[in-house]
This record gives sequence, structure tokens and C-alpha cells, in this order.
Amino acid sequence: MRWSKMHIPTLREDPADAGAPSHRLLLRAGYIRQLMAGHYSLLPLGQRVRLKVIDIIRDEMNGIGAQEILMPVMHPAELWQRSGRWELMGEEMFRLRDRKGAELALGMTHEEIVSTLATELSSYRELPQAWYQFQTKLRDEPRPKAGLMRTREFTMKDSYTFDLGPAELDVAFQAHKGAYVRIFERLGVPAIPAQASSGAMGGSDSIEFICPAETGEDLIVHCPDCGYAANIEKATSRLAHVTDAGPLPAPETFPTPGVRTIEDLAVRYDAPGDRQIKTLVYFLDDKLTLVLLRGDHALHEQKLIDATKAKAIRPAQPEEIRDALGALPGSLGAVGVKDHPVIADEALRGRAGMFTGANADDTHLRGVDVERDIAVGQWADLRQAEAGQPCIVCGHPLEVERGIEVGHIFKLGYKYSDAMDIRVSGPDGKPVKPIMGSYGIGVERAMAAIIEVHHDERGIIWPAAVAPFEAVVVIAQQDDAAVAEAGEQAYQALLAAGVEVIVDDRAVRAGVKFSDAELVGIPFRVTIGKRGLASGSAELTERATGTTVQVPLDELAEHVRKALAR
Repeated sequence: MRWSKMHIPTLREDPADAGAPSHRLLLRAGYIRQLMAGHYSLLPLGQRVRLKVIDIIRDEMNGIGAQEILMPVMHPAELWQRSGRWELMGEEMFRLRDRKGAELALGMTHEEIVSTLATELSSYRELPQAWYQFQTKLRDEPRPKAGLMRTREFTMKDSYTFDLGPAELDVAFQAHKGAYVRIFERLGVPAIPAQASSGAMGGSDSIEFICPAETGEDLIVHCPDCGYAANIEKATSRLAHVTDAGPLPAPETFPTPGVRTIEDLAVRYDAPGDRQIKTLVYFLDDKLTLVLLRGDHALHEQKLIDATKAKAIRPAQPEEIRDALGALPGSLGAVGVKDHPVIADEALRGRAGMFTGANADDTHLRGVDVERDIAVGQWADLRQAEAGQPCIVCGHPLEVERGIEVGHIFKLGYKYSDAMDIRVSGPDGKPVKPIMGSYGIGVERAMAAIIEVHHDERGIIWPAAVAPFEAVVVIAQQDDAAVAEAGEQAYQALLAAGVEVIVDDRAVRAGVKFSDAELVGIPFRVTIGKRGLASGSAELTERATGTTVQVPLDELAEHVRKALAR
């Protein structure tokens, strides 16, 4: 390939509206162009990288016996209504009607569609099945940003497994986990498998693959000592032992004028946060619910959603709270509340001698025994893990850092088998419903993640496995016939050796060529110039390290091949 013939519209300055390094560099290096918010065209270099990412994923998926299929992007509403997700997906789903008035959706995921295909399975002898595709997904993101990391139109590798039972599903799940570990290693993405929530997909045993990066939108909680890792939505920590004060025979009221916060009560009334009950009020599927946590703990709403399976959730407004409980936030509590459901964090289980609001403004209670005095309807892990808290596994202080979700695998269970009525004949001839798993990787997001961890002030540093070209031959003096001829010979020799190479044969200054090669991120640069030609050599520069060596021209191809192999 010749640079002079390719469309590589590099920019000298950073685009004003691009913040994340991957967004900025993909635009500057001529990989992508924005059509509108959340929608990008991939230019020739971008498409070459995308196809290499797909090839690596495909190779590993084929390696675990998965079969490639392709499902439609446009779906009938009926299938989503049968699964119960037509309403659940809300405004993020693109919806339309055809000329006959039929309701349709643009696919944001394909569980409903693949489950429909699976209704043709008839016998347990056909199991297990593992099907995957590379397909466009569309989601009406309210705030598309950061280039390819959060878009409204993207390519997803999604795969689905159908197994006879939970033990067999676990085999498929572990096979996918191993494949994902290998995929991200090959892509050059340091992805950490972290426990996660399945969210609107349903199911259990959810693992996200998180690439640590300052620009990431996810928070990952992990232990550097034992390797425990979880998304902030799922993470927990070990609770330090707390000694309660002696219980009172019954909760005792006391005036607390002006107290509005946990800190106010702690400072003014000797009520440390770990001895307070924080009362939050939420509407869960339109039902007012009291949510209790220890005073020094914070709620993570996804944990509340996961625990209650609520489809709609919102904090209650002050006037709604007063109407229900008789007080405003700051003096709320669950003692004596019987008309509204109460869900409590596990950290409160068994606690006594606690402080909480009395549901009367400027009044609190002391001496509360949680299980004696509060009608807790459900216990759950609701609190958000924090940096420095002890690891749930080994007790070492936890760390929290930002990361990019690059992959997600989870066990769907029987949700879609039930919704779509998938049944096969079991070993005893009786109907059996297959159990499902779902596994996804965002292709363009993976491209962006690679750049987030492989770049410097000069541009992108692609790992050779996904680079648009493995080497670039830079002809330093294009107007010198001898140099141009030597550059052409070096280019042809590399092609013959099987190296993916582009020759920069543009009639521009050598400095421009060097800057563009670094910006684009090609792993190796071969420079052919007058000085080297006089001694029968070329310069070979490694993009990642900046190391340059002199290589005899007649040994160039072999030297580059060995460098790539390393």
C-alpha cells in the first residue's frame, strides 16, 4: 500500500471537542470522522484495525467451538414484549413503525432473537450450542461522548450458549472467560476480570473485563494482594468489628434541633456514624420503600435494583416523604413503620444501641435494636465499597480506580428460555428447557481502549497484532531518484517477506513523514535516506521504545520479521 494513494487525513492540531486520548488521536491520525453525535465513519486505517480486532476475537471464539451466525438489526416489538424488555429498555431503544404500522426496534442486543432461533432445537443431543456474531448495535445514548467509547452505533461481538443444565453452563462460561482473557492479551488490553451486575440483561454470575484507564466511566474495586476485583456496582468489603452500646428496653426519643445530617448528629450528640441508621426513601416500581444503611455507609443504587429486581427507581421528593412519614429528611427512621416496605443493608443485621430519626422533625431515637424495633422485610448488600476498606477475601486495603468496560459475560439462566418457550427432549424423553449464557465485546470500544493504554505525546502506539500496518517505509528524499528506488526495493522486499507494510512515497518533507508515522502509530519505521544509502543500510525505528538501529539493506526484511516476532 502507498501512503500517497491512501486516504489518511491527519490533523496537525487536536480537535477542540475531543477530550479522551483515544478520541483525540483517532481523529488526528485520520482513523475516524464524526457524522453526528455518537455516529462515526471508520476511514481506511480505522477499518483495517477494526478487522484485525475482529479476526482475533473470531479466532478465539472458533477455538472454543462457537459457531458464527448473523442476525438482523431490525426486530419485531413482539419478541421484546414477550421477554418483558420492551418497556424496561426505555428511551435507549430506537423504535419505529413500518408502512403497515407494525412496531419495530433497532437491536441494542440480541437475546430475544437468538432465543427465537433456539426454538428449533429439539433434543438434548443437540446441546451444547454456542453461537456468535459480529453485528451493529444501536442505543440511543443520552450523552454519547469520548469518541468510540460511548456511541449510539457500534459493532458488538455477542455470543450465546445453550446448555442442558447449570453444570454444563458453567463449562461454557469458563470457556468464554478463558477466551476473553486470551483475546485481551492478544489485543494488548490489560483487562481485569471483575465481578459485576447483570443489569437489565438478567441472570447471574456476571463478570466484566475492565481495562484500567483514567478516562474510564466504570469504577473497579480490587485488592492488589489477593486479586479480588469487582465493579463498584457489585463490590463489597469486610466489615470491621463494632462493639455496640448496651441496649435500652425500648427506643428513647430525644430532641435534636437543627440536626440535618449524619455528621451533625455525630458531632453534637456523640453518635458516631457507625452507630447511626441512615434512612433513605425511594420509589421502587412506584412503591414507596425505606432503604436503611449504616450512617457511615453510602448506597449504591444498582445494588438496590439488583436486590429488589425493580424496573423503575427514583428517590422520593421531600413533600412525598413528609406525606408518607410525617417528617423531612434529616429526622427519618423506620422504627414502627408498618405501611411501607423496609429493606436494610446487611451491615445493620444484629446491631443494637443505634441512633435513628423518629419521623418527627428535630427529633431522634437512641437505643434502637434493629431486629427488635424495625420490621425489615429484606436484607441485602446495599452499601458501596470504598478505597481503604478491608478486602472481603484477605483483609488487605482495597483500591478503587477508573476503568473501561471492554467485555461482559454472564449467565442468563432460564429468563429467555421461559419467555420464548424453548424446550428440548431430555435424556428421559421429558421436555427440558435449556439454560443460557450471554457474552459480549464491543469492537470499536476495544480499539479505543487499546489507544487509552498505548499512546504518548506523539500519537498512537499500536501493538503489532492490531496495527493497520506492521511497518512503514519512509523515503526521506522522494525527489532523489536513487533514494526513491532504494525505498521501493525495501518496500517490495518487505512485502515479499509477508510483512504488512505501507510505503510513504509522498512528495513532502521527511519531518512530516516521521510525524505522521508516529501519530498513526505503526510499530516499525524503516527510513531510507541518502546517508544510509551511501553505506548500504536503512534505519529501523521501533515506535514503542524509540530505539533506532542501522540494518544492512539486504538483511532488512529478515530483521523486521524477527523484530515483529519478538
